[in-house]
Amino acid sequence: MKKKLFAGSKGTTENKKMKSILLWVFEIAVVLVLAAVVSIFFCQSIVMQEGSMEPTLATQDKILINKVIYKIKDPQRGDIIAFKNSPEDHASIHIKRVIGLPGEKIQIKDGQILINGKTYMEKKDFPQISNGGLAEQTITLGKDEYFVLGDNRNNSEDSRYGDVGNVKKKYIVGKLWFVISPRSKFGFLES
Repeated sequence: MKKKLFAGSKGTTENKKMKSILLWVFEIAVVLVLAAVVSIFFCQSIVMQEGSMEPTLATQDKILINKVIYKIKDPQRGDIIAFKNSPEDHASIHIKRVIGLPGEKIQIKDGQILINGKTYMEKKDFPQISNGGLAEQTITLGKDEYFVLGDNRNNSEDSRYGDVGNVKKKYIVGKLWFVISPRSKFGFLES
């Protein structure tokens, strides 16, 4: 009788080990699937190719783009966005900061940004703008348009210039949210 009890115990122990291993394999599979879904929808990475966002982002910084957020809510003033100038798949991606929101009137006068006639006071200390470009005259944004500027205000091709102009929401790829390299900047990107 002891042999049967011992043999039964051995079978139960093996079953527990097998269940534990299967559970472990299942958990790993779920994590891998979730990681793939997150990387496909949330984490397109991009490398800065220009200095227009200095000092916030420098050339060769690698950043993750949240491609879903603007399907849930609209871009906010101060967000750093990635966008294209056209719907073509091979169109280059630009990175700038949202300044003007749909329906607003934007003007750059005496180096200051005016939104609906009032001076916009930014959270960060950016240089005074030396060239207002198209925004020297008041620009009225359409219902789906955003006015963007590079943080390197005097060395950035942005909404002040005809090649970029106002950015339509349908051309916005997503919001930049996490710096993955260099290691010294690793972490969430502050708007």
